[in-house]
Amino acid sequence: MYAIVEIAGQQFKVSKDLKVYVHRLAEQEGDKVSFDKVLMLDDNGTVTIGAPAIDGASVEAKILKHLKGDKVIVFKKKRRKGYKVKNGHRQSLTQIVIEGIQSSGATKKAAPKKEAAPKKAATEEVEAPKKKAAPKKAAAKAATDEVEAPKKKAVKAKKEDTQE
Repeated sequence: MYAIVEIAGQQFKVSKDLKVYVHRLAEQEGDKVSFDKVLMLDDNGTVTIGAPAIDGASVEAKILKHLKGDKVIVFKKKRRKGYKVKNGHRQSLTQIVIEGIQSSGATKKAAPKKEAAPKKAATEEVEAPKKKAAPKKAAAKAATDEVEAPKKKAVKAKKEDTQE
């Protein structure tokens, strides 16, 4: 079982006992937190998609520790101008472990399963006009034969006029 949940403005794919680094949370180390903005749940093939979030579903987690990420160096330079600026940055992070996923919300099936039924109905509707279109084509061919015949006669008549 896994879920896609929004934590501190970012989306994460989480499952039970998974350790995740997220942006700094306000709670203390050892506190338990709950995230209610669950966007999708997958329970052994049964997919539930929220619009935008699933009502009643939540992800329970425990804060392990607060830490800082690796240093990122930002260096700016403009050639031949004597401009150089060097800055560094360390992102504040929180390490959490996912303790459980509750899915007490309404279940919605995945989109492909719902689309299967309408496709069958659509193909039946498309087939019916094709059957009706065939006689129209035959009538159109007959009409073109009638149109072509006078043209040929007209061409022969012109040839006869030029020969005389």
